[in-house]
Amino acid sequence: MGKLIEIRWHGRGGQGTKTAALLLADAAFNTGKYIQGFPEYGPERMGAPITAYNRISDERIKTHSNIYEPDYVVVVDESLISAIDVTSGLKETGAIIINTEKKPEELRRHLKGYKGKVCTIDARRISEETIGRNFPNTPMLGAVVAVSSIMEPQKFLEDMKESFAHKFKTKPEIIEGNMKAIERAMQEVQGI
Repeated sequence: MGKLIEIRWHGRGGQGTKTAALLLADAAFNTGKYIQGFPEYGPERMGAPITAYNRISDERIKTHSNIYEPDYVVVVDESLISAIDVTSGLKETGAIIINTEKKPEELRRHLKGYKGKVCTIDARRISEETIGRNFPNTPMLGAVVAVSSIMEPQKFLEDMKESFAHKFKTKPEIIEGNMKAIERAMQEVQGI
């Protein structure tokens, strides 16, 4: 199989983790990649831990299962670091991207000996300053693209703007805020 990138997302119900994984899949598809974007369902409720996944490849994807050895892990809610093993199976050639105010070196000791790249982004602050509410999934998308280089950043931004324009055509202020959140995250992610 050609270049295959696997991403596992950890968040809590209501934070947009599933939506972010699906938006990333759509954007990658629009660049000509083969994609999978799907959540792992359990007892879904607001605030409960959830997991979502992405596979992005240059060739057809024949695997249809959860992702056990991801290249990248995205942690939308920092409290999950102490609740579950977010680094389980994470390749040391990849990275973990965590929504937090902390610096990457402050979190390393909480990551069960993970020796790969640790990246952080204050997605809460960015979303509150750009969107006006705590929607961490939007900045996390920008951080994932910046860290993983899964697609050309400008193409990703164009695709996201088009996606938001379709979804929020009667609310242009939401489009502008979401785009600013993504752009800032791509600039502000630490540890790259």
